[in-house]
Amino acid sequence: MILNYEMGNLGSIRNMFKRLGHEAQISNDPAAIAKADRLILPGVGAFDQGMANIDRLGFREVLEERVLGAKVPILGICLGMQLMTKSSEEGSAIGMGWIDAETVHFRKGEKPVDANARLPHIGWNFVDPERRHPLVADLPDDPRFYFVHTYRVECADPSDVLISSHYAGSDFTAGFARGNIAGMQCHPEKSHKFGMQVLRNFAAWVPSESKAELKYA
Repeated sequence: MILNYEMGNLGSIRNMFKRLGHEAQISNDPAAIAKADRLILPGVGAFDQGMANIDRLGFREVLEERVLGAKVPILGICLGMQLMTKSSEEGSAIGMGWIDAETVHFRKGEKPVDANARLPHIGWNFVDPERRHPLVADLPDDPRFYFVHTYRVECADPSDVLISSHYAGSDFTAGFARGNIAGMQCHPEKSHKFGMQVLRNFAAWVPSESKAELKYA
């Protein structure tokens, strides 16, 4: 199920799943979300507005029940990934806090971009898988994804980092995963065969805490 909290690129995601042979429902109904066996949290826009919409629509409680309680697989995309962190320098709202991470501006944090770097970061970038994981299995050679963002995620635990990328002197987390929770800063729905493989993997993903998902052997 693709969550409609009035911030996402919903149609493109649904169309990509349709190409893969999956009918993905778009919904803003908490009752429907409570029955979903797989969730996509998309997002384009500001962190505070995203959290405000989630609360206004009554999503927070049902998401916590499904994600933290029932351990339903969830994939956050772009802003959706950032909302899974504790907070963002973009605003003052408290995030979902599902991952021990903060969302920081590209010019700040542990590895800021070059002073003259153009922001937002828009375009295609190569990514490097940091560990074995079903979500990045069988990616085509030289995987690259489409990005649009000014803020990036910094994980407190390096083992949460799934894929990394590089922009203007800054290495950054392009995706994270822990248990049944995963996020992609890139846009798989705009990333052609590379993004299609990630979404194909997500549709078949059975989360595990096995060592194979935590790091490369």
